[in-house]
Amino acid sequence: MVERKAKVVRETKETSVKVELDLDGTGEFEITTGIRFFDHMLSQLAQHGLFDIKLSATGADQHHVVEDVAICLGRAFAKALGDKRGIVRMGDAAVPMDDVLALVAVDIGGRSYIVFEAPFSGNDISGMSVDLVRHFFVSFVSEAKICVHACLLSGMDDHHKAEALFKALARALRKATRLDERLGDKLPSTKEVVDS
Repeated sequence: MVERKAKVVRETKETSVKVELDLDGTGEFEITTGIRFFDHMLSQLAQHGLFDIKLSATGADQHHVVEDVAICLGRAFAKALGDKRGIVRMGDAAVPMDDVLALVAVDIGGRSYIVFEAPFSGNDISGMSVDLVRHFFVSFVSEAKICVHACLLSGMDDHHKAEALFKALARALRKATRLDERLGDKLPSTKEVVDS
């Protein structure tokens, strides 16, 4: 089996981001972004996706750190997937967390598209702007070249909403990136290509 791993480094005047990703990991992670709540969300992505993620990021403001981490993670996923031969391609997950129910569906079809229906009641979750939850999803999807529908079906607590969304994204990606023995090295598309 080909190793499905990737390393991405991004250095700008605003941020410095380094990512190492193993799609076939066990959920191990070393994550430091300087935003504790964001670190917690990214650890959910690793743990529930069973992806090994080593990630470090620094920057002057939260917006650019979250955005550039999402860009790098998206690029790492795209790179690690290669030509996407043998993957299941589509996956979904419904994740309950106390008062919250989140649903995320993913298609690794080579086209970037996102539907994000997740209203938050406040402006801040443990020191991170709630707007950055959506911004992470949008930036990640754009660079990973995947389609994601993320919806909150119920919930009151903003922390639980964000965490359930990240867990659902992780579980949906875990299903979609899985190798299908029955497919072998074929592409999961009638077009014989999964890039647009």
